[in-house]
Amino acid sequence: MDTQNPTLPAPEEQVGGAPQAPAEDMRRADVIPPIAGAPACGPADGCSAAAEDAEAAPADQRVDFADEEAALAARDAGLELGEETPEEAEDEAPAAGASDLYAGKSGPELVELFARQLEELPVQSLRREAEALKIAFYKQRRAAVEAERRAFVEQGGAEAEFVASADGDEARLKELFQEYRRRRDEYIAALEAEKQANLAVKLGIIEELKALSGSDEKLDHTFNRFRELQSRWKETGPVPQADLKDLWENYNLQVENFYDFIKINKELRDLDLRRNLERKTALCEEAEALVLNPSVIEAFRRLQKLHDEWRETGPVANEFKEALWERFRAASGRINKLHQAHFEAIRAEQVRNLELKTGLCEAAEALVQQSQASRRDWNKAGDRLLEIQKTWKTIGFAPRKDNNRIYERFRAACDRFFEAKRAFYAGVKEETDRNLKAKTELCEAAEALMESEDWKAATDELIALQARWKETGAVSRRHSDRIWKRFRAACDRFFARKSEHFAAVDGEYEENLRRKLALLDEMEAADAAAGGFELIRDFQRRWSEIGFVPIRRKEAVQKRYKAAADALFEALRGSERDRSMSRFREKAASMRAAGGGRLRSERERLCARVRQLEQDIAVLENNIGFFARSKNADALVADVRAKIERARADMAAAIEKVKLLDRENQDNNNENK
Repeated sequence: MDTQNPTLPAPEEQVGGAPQAPAEDMRRADVIPPIAGAPACGPADGCSAAAEDAEAAPADQRVDFADEEAALAARDAGLELGEETPEEAEDEAPAAGASDLYAGKSGPELVELFARQLEELPVQSLRREAEALKIAFYKQRRAAVEAERRAFVEQGGAEAEFVASADGDEARLKELFQEYRRRRDEYIAALEAEKQANLAVKLGIIEELKALSGSDEKLDHTFNRFRELQSRWKETGPVPQADLKDLWENYNLQVENFYDFIKINKELRDLDLRRNLERKTALCEEAEALVLNPSVIEAFRRLQKLHDEWRETGPVANEFKEALWERFRAASGRINKLHQAHFEAIRAEQVRNLELKTGLCEAAEALVQQSQASRRDWNKAGDRLLEIQKTWKTIGFAPRKDNNRIYERFRAACDRFFEAKRAFYAGVKEETDRNLKAKTELCEAAEALMESEDWKAATDELIALQARWKETGAVSRRHSDRIWKRFRAACDRFFARKSEHFAAVDGEYEENLRRKLALLDEMEAADAAAGGFELIRDFQRRWSEIGFVPIRRKEAVQKRYKAAADALFEALRGSERDRSMSRFREKAASMRAAGGGRLRSERERLCARVRQLEQDIAVLENNIGFFARSKNADALVADVRAKIERARADMAAAIEKVKLLDRENQDNNNENK
C-alpha cells in the first residue's frame, strides 16, 4: 500500500520545504456509485467507517439505477400485476410522460392520488398508471430508508443491525393495490362471462340466420329480419378468442346462404351487394392508406378494426369478390409485414441487449475476482466499474423473461464489488489510525527535543525521528495536514535555534582561525635548537587555548600545524644528536687515553646493540603482516612503524658511534707505532 510521507530534509540541520502530496490520495470506499440495491453511499453518508476519510468522487459521477431498483422493490413488496389483458392493452393510452406526472410528489401524495384514480377511473385503464405510480413511490421510499440508514450509522449503530421503520404510506399503498387487483380480477372475470354470453347470443343469431334462409315469409319481411339480425350481431360485444375464427366463418357462411336464398329477388339482392361493394372498397382504400401511418402499432390496431368491419359487411357480387378480397388482403399483408418486422427488430434488439448486458455482467464479475492490493488498484477498478455501469444505462431492455434476471445478476456483481471495497477500506482505516497514533508519538518526541541545547545528540535524534516518520504509513486526509504541521513545527523550532546558535559561533571561529594562522607563522619561523622543548611546549599550549576554527578550514589548518610541530621536533632532535655525538667523542677520547682495551669493550657493546636492534626491527616488520588482519589494524600498524623508525634511528646512532670508535682506535694504533 502506498504511504503518505511528507518530504523530509536531506541536510541534517533543517526540515525543508512544504510537505508533498501523498503519492496516492486515499478515496472514499463508497464513491463509485453503487448500483441501486447496494447500500447507497455518498459524500455525506456514513455507511462505512472506512469511507469516512477517503476522497469523495464528484457527485455527478453517480450512475442512476433508481428506476430499476424501485421496480424490484415493488416486486419484492408483492405489487406485481401479472400479464396485461388485451382489453387493458386496447384501452390504455401510451404511458409516455407518466413518470413526469408523479415526479416531485411525496409518498403520501402518491398514495392519495392512486386512491383517487382507483375511485374515478375505469379499472381496465389503470394498469400503466399503477405501474408508473408504484415506481415513483418506491424511489421515494428507498431514498427515505437510505437517509434513515445513514442517520443510524452516524449515531454509532452497526449497519448490519439497521432495520427500516414501518411506513404507513407503504402499508396503505399495498392495501390499495390489493383492492385494485380485486377489482381488476372481478373485471376480467365479468369480461370473460360477458364474452361467453356474447358467444351464446351470436350462436343464436347464426341459428336464426339458418332458419331465415328456409323461411316461407314474404321476402320484404324476411329481408328486414335479416337486417335486424345483422344489427344485433354488430351490437353484441366480443367473444372468447378461441371461438372467434369458427364463429366468423359460420356467420359468413350463413350470410352467403341467405343471399343465395333471396337471389330470386335480383333487384333487392343487387342493391345490397352494391352497398357491400362500396363499403368494402372503402375498407380497402383505408387499409392501403395505413401504410403511410408513421406509427406501425397504431396502423396495426386500426387494421384489426377494419378486419372486424370487413367480416361484418355482407358479400359482394361474385365477379368482384376475389379481386376485392385480394386487394384488401394485399393491403393487410403490407401492414402485417411492417408490424412483424417492427417486433422482430425489437426482439432482435432485445436479444442483442441481453448479449451486451451478459458481457457487462461478466466484466463486473471479473472485477470482483481480481485482487486489489492498494487504494490505487481499488480506485482504478472502481473507475472501470463506473464505466461499465454507464454503458449498462445506454443499453435498452432485454427480453421480458430475461430482463429482471440479467439486472439482478449485474446488481449482485456490483454489490459484491462494493462490499469488498468497503471491507478493504475498513482495514485501511485501522491502519491509518495506527499510523496516526505512531505519528502523534513522533510529534511528542520531536517536541521534547525542540528546546534542547545538546546540538549533536538532539540533531541525531531528530534525524532518526524523521526517518521513522518516512517509514510510517499514511494517515487519513482530515488529520494529515495537521499532524504534519505539528511535526514540522517541532523540527523547525530546534533547527532554527541551532542555526541561531551556530551563527554566533561562526564569528568566534573566524577569529580563532586568524589567531591560529598567526601562531603557525610564528612556529614556522622559530628556532627549535635555541628554544628547546620549552619553546615547543609553549607553542602547543597556546594552540590548545585557541578554540575551534570553521570546519571548512579545519583539516588544512590542522595539517599545517602538524607539519610545523614535526619540523620543530625534527630540528630539536637533530641538535640533540649533535650534542650526543659531541659528548660521545669526548668520552671516546678519554677511553683512548686510558688504553685501547676500553675502546674495544665499548665497541663490542655497541655492535651487540646494533645486532639486537636489527633483530627487533625484523620482528616488528614481521608482526605488521599479522596486525593487518586484526580489527584495529591501522592503529597497530602505525604504532609498529613508529617503533621501527625509532629502532632504525637508534641503530644508525650506534653504528655512527662504532665508526667513531674505529677512528679513535686507528688513531691510537698509529700513535703507538
